Amino acid sequence: MCVIFLREATVFAVADSVSSRGPQLSRPRLLCVIFLGLAACITLACGNQPHQVQSVTVNPASADAQNYPDGKVPFIATGSYNSAPMTVTPLQANWAAVSEQLVNGVLTFGPVSSAVSIDHTGVAQCTAGASGTYAIVAWDIRDPSLKVSCASETDFGEPACNAVQGTAQLTCP
Repeated sequence: MCVIFLREATVFAVADSVSSRGPQLSRPRLLCVIFLGLAACITLACGNQPHQVQSVTVNPASADAQNYPDGKVPFIATGSYNSAPMTVTPLQANWAAVSEQLVNGVLTFGPVSSAVSIDHTGVAQCTAGASGTYAIVAWDIRDPSLKVSCASETDFGEPACNAVQGTAQLTCP
């Protein structure tokens, strides 16, 4: 596209002289047209980045269900983006709850089954009899314009690629 622009710009530019070969540009004007054309192409190429979420944070970072009315903890996700608006709160994220387990000294995540429920707005609640600490995960697609499908999903139900997540902890009594 830039090559076409430069070719057309030289055709329509005001000529300093006309010869049997058609309009001719002086060297300074030709360099000016080429410079302006390249500057326009670079500006268009750099300014065409999609609005992408770079990170997700979840607040509160840690919560004890017994300190909230009816044990319902409202988690809120905030997305930080690569272009304006730079932050979005609340982020319309996908939510999941998973159990935290120490395996050989490494924190791992596993399925929660029905110990914790979380709705689409981020409100989590421990079920009767649940106890322990659980991870609350908010995730979103990094680049919605990317037409890639991932072959697998993580424990949180998010695609294994092109996703950004943030976590918090929920303690059930």
